Amino acid sequence: MTQYALDSNIVTYYLKGNKTIIDRVTGETDNGNSVIIPPMVFYEIKRWLLTINSNKKLDIFEAMCSVSGVDSIDREILERASIIFSNLQKSGFVIQDNDILIAAYCIHNDLTLVTNNEKHFKYIPNLKTVNWL
Repeated sequence: MTQYALDSNIVTYYLKGNKTIIDRVTGETDNGNSVIIPPMVFYEIKRWLLTINSNKKLDIFEAMCSVSGVDSIDREILERASIIFSNLQKSGFVIQDNDILIAAYCIHNDLTLVTNNEKHFKYIPNLKTVNWL
């Protein structure tokens, strides 16, 4: 069984009705693989949906979360994120904190990150990524 974590951009494609992403999420879950919403992605998407007052998409998102579940962040993930941040800074690469937290969460939980922003994550060692688009 493969465990996937969806990045915010992939969830956004799903909520906008992108058939490729919807079919892939459905196919993976039908095949017994896990598709997870990281807690940081939950935050990014939920705040956006509340801000734009999109009740229809909010309902779809809540349904996604009830199927996939939303985990929490623990100290080990925060420790790993701090190391990733420090290493990236020393190497001259800067990415947003939330992306670092998503990466740390995926590495800690041995998840493959599904993202369309591969350039944000390519300098993070031990992070498995895939692009479904």
